[in-house]
Amino acid sequence: MPLGVQLALLQIGVVLVVLVLAGAVAVRLQEDQIRDAYQQQVLSVATSTATLPSVVEAFDDADPAATLQPLAELLREASGMTFVVISDAEGVRYSHPDPDRIGEPVSTDQSGTLRGETFVGTERGTLGVSLRAKVPVRAPDGTVIGAASVGILESELQDDLREDIPAVVTWIGGAALLGVVASLVVARLVRRRLHGLEPEEIGRLLQAREAMLHGVREGVLAVDRRGVVVLANDAARRLLDLSADPTGSPAAEVLDAHVVGLLQGTRELADEPVLAGERLLLANRTRAVVDERTVADVLTLRDSTELSGAMRELDGQRSLTATLRAQSHEFRNQLHVVQGLLELGRPDDASAYVSRIGRGGDLLRSDALDGVTDPATAALLMAKAAVVRERGSTLELDPASSLVAADDDVLTVVGNLVDNAVDAVGAEGAVVVLLAEDADGVLVQVDDDGPGVPPAERERVFEVGVSTKAGPSAVDAPGDHHGRGIGLALVRRVAHRRGGEARVGTSPLGGARVTVRLGPRDTHGTGGTDGGAASAAPVAAGAR
Repeated sequence: MPLGVQLALLQIGVVLVVLVLAGAVAVRLQEDQIRDAYQQQVLSVATSTATLPSVVEAFDDADPAATLQPLAELLREASGMTFVVISDAEGVRYSHPDPDRIGEPVSTDQSGTLRGETFVGTERGTLGVSLRAKVPVRAPDGTVIGAASVGILESELQDDLREDIPAVVTWIGGAALLGVVASLVVARLVRRRLHGLEPEEIGRLLQAREAMLHGVREGVLAVDRRGVVVLANDAARRLLDLSADPTGSPAAEVLDAHVVGLLQGTRELADEPVLAGERLLLANRTRAVVDERTVADVLTLRDSTELSGAMRELDGQRSLTATLRAQSHEFRNQLHVVQGLLELGRPDDASAYVSRIGRGGDLLRSDALDGVTDPATAALLMAKAAVVRERGSTLELDPASSLVAADDDVLTVVGNLVDNAVDAVGAEGAVVVLLAEDADGVLVQVDDDGPGVPPAERERVFEVGVSTKAGPSAVDAPGDHHGRGIGLALVRRVAHRRGGEARVGTSPLGGARVTVRLGPRDTHGTGGTDGGAASAAPVAAGAR
């Protein structure tokens, strides 16, 4: 049976049962009201009859019935009662609707009334079952000299009730009809809200949805218009490092502030970089619209940490290849000059020329890296130096540097800080790197002679999305500057995870000095990052 029919029948059944019960209660209440009204009426008429002076005085007549019978009939007709019976202290009738029964004893017990009690109730008499009231008739001195009995047949009460029942039934019927129509409307509305789907179809769709959402590698996060998380699949919980299912919780309480800002923003997002912990994600935001009404904001997340590292490593290799090609071309030109000077018979000039061009970059000489014996760090610095030299700037390693072994955290910090400094100094600038290792961990310090960072901005540059630069990085591929505001935020998070700190100050060179302290690996980990978030190559250009 279709769901709509089931709902309609269920609601109609409930409506009918309730209305039948309500009708029965209404009839019972109406019957009680009619009985109470007649009880008051018979008691009032009986009391009035028993206390009339003419009735009391008639008891002293030689023939009380001659006076009381016409009076009782007049009272009966005026009040609409079935009977008004007046009897003496012996129970002999002085009045009755049937004149032939005058002088006969009453058919019901009047002992209580003759003792001065008032009775109201239902009894069977000569005229049938009736609701009656019995009131004692008292002489002027208070002595009970008789009784006045006034009643109405129970059949008349039932007739009055039957007259009221059609009105009750009409109201009940109208309510039933209204309830049936409302039930059909509700059933149709529910079916429309369910898009015409049956429970079995909804169950299958739910199973398919769960399998799809929790099976995809991309994170899916949805927040409704109240700011409450309504959906978070397994991938989203893993990428955002959520220990518990956030569904049903306010987004501001369970998600990173930067992620909440992306969800609450108004602009469309397409491959927007997001730093979750130390993991670089690409976010896309769409709006879930149902019946032309926005019900939620949906954020899809892709882990691009490894891809970003690989692309940057490839860009670095391309840049290094281009640099070597340019240097090879330059070297051939220099050889031509030397050859020409020798052919002109000017060996001294040739020797001076060779001395002048043979120095190269200080960092490219192997003796400049004596203090840094870690091969990965040395290779990273040499590659950066080659790219920086091509721009006309210099990258130097402080002679006091000493680093025996480095992990991925150190390489991530060094790479991002060098990229920041090179971007800041531009062409013909200078960058100095100091690396030091001791029992407390690793110190990375990068100085430049660029414009520096204003004091008011020195804390904000470590926030996600904050950048004081414009244009592509020196080591970025052309057009690849979507990662602004990520590098320094990542550096600080790595430092905090390693029990250290990151801060920005003023460099003796006139620009900025960024100092990062990383705790020892034996206490805070053996290098690497949570979930492989960082790599030897920086994940993004920094935020300066």
